[in-house]
Amino acid sequence: MEVVALARASLAMNILVLNAGSSSLKFQLIATDSDRIRMDQDQRLLRGEFESIGGEAVITLQQGRQPRQRLTAPIPGIPDALKFLVCWMIEQAGLPQISSSADIHAVGHRVVHGGERFTESVLVTEQVVKGLDECANLAPLHNPINIAGIRAAREIFGTDVPQVAVFDTAFHHTLPEHAYLYAIPYDLYSHHHIRRYGFHGTSHRYVTGRYRKICGLTSEQTHVVSLHLGNGCSAAAIRGGRSVDTSMGMTPLEGLVMGTRSGDLDPALVSILADKLAIPVSEVDTLLNSQSGLLGISGISGDMRALLEEMNQHANPRARLAIEIFCYRVRKYVGAFVAAMGGADAIIFTGGIGENAPEIRARICQGLEWMGLSLDAAKNLENVDRERLVSQPTSRLAVYVIPTDEELLIARDTATCVEGQQLASTYAITP
Repeated sequence: MEVVALARASLAMNILVLNAGSSSLKFQLIATDSDRIRMDQDQRLLRGEFESIGGEAVITLQQGRQPRQRLTAPIPGIPDALKFLVCWMIEQAGLPQISSSADIHAVGHRVVHGGERFTESVLVTEQVVKGLDECANLAPLHNPINIAGIRAAREIFGTDVPQVAVFDTAFHHTLPEHAYLYAIPYDLYSHHHIRRYGFHGTSHRYVTGRYRKICGLTSEQTHVVSLHLGNGCSAAAIRGGRSVDTSMGMTPLEGLVMGTRSGDLDPALVSILADKLAIPVSEVDTLLNSQSGLLGISGISGDMRALLEEMNQHANPRARLAIEIFCYRVRKYVGAFVAAMGGADAIIFTGGIGENAPEIRARICQGLEWMGLSLDAAKNLENVDRERLVSQPTSRLAVYVIPTDEELLIARDTATCVEGQQLASTYAITP
């Protein structure tokens, strides 16, 4: 058999990236294609968010680098938010690339959980939607909402506009069995798929790719610990460009201390808390996910900025304790992952805290000098929104700050999937 490729011009695609939440919808409109991806010349046309969907929604819109606009409108649901957005783009935004809904060439969706079935980004079909429904029990708070976003986009744009699902869990599908299995009866895995899946994979994958490009490395030469630190936090051990361990587990609750999540704890605490507080297990789950972490320890806030202000300006001991526990847990995971990988070349900080809190970066790195880490205090304090090395040139373990861009990666995956489909349709099979 001989495969003969027919010529196809590379056309820039306007990709609408959607991240649907329970009462919110984040979006970006990005122009990209295979050539722009290769040259890092993707164009961000529009970004924003709908908040408080279900009532009088607060809508934030930003075109390119222009100032943000804020407005309100009654938005009953996600389909209404999408209709509003498309009408606004056509009638108000003045984007030369968008004169009708037909100028949206594809839609990319963040989907939290792909289970063991979805290990890479996929074009959405009825079979894929069915598979997502089957994964819903693994992420009951997230996947049904992500599916609602897919159905809403289909309602607005029709079936001729391709949609792509990009999974938070997919990057971690390379975890070996000894890393993803829990030490519980094996039948619970084989029958109920109880295992570590990991999350924030889109972010870890993006910053690892940027590190590789900055340093001129191949995937096989890429050995790093990636730290996504924000309201949600996770660490990933990346060896040979592949995720080999991660801190989050079956759910995003496991691992590091987060804004309102506890992270690692004794599993027996669930039944102990239910007994002591005379509450059902479902309420314990809420306590551990929504009332713990930085918020629970400090009693003040789950926002690291507020805690740093309380500690530095008001000497609040609970704020200090929350920060100490947060940094200690991250440092412990760094040490564990470097040991598990047999060494690493760099630590990457990303996410809202990782990118914007130099004091937290310094506290995490303090005590890792034995690994050969030597932080450059002046570079670490630089307040710049760009990729940068913040360790000394002589540091054996480098430290990078790399702003994450999950939406850009979703747009690129969407373009790649769609172009792959289009290219496949132009191939002729001859004997």
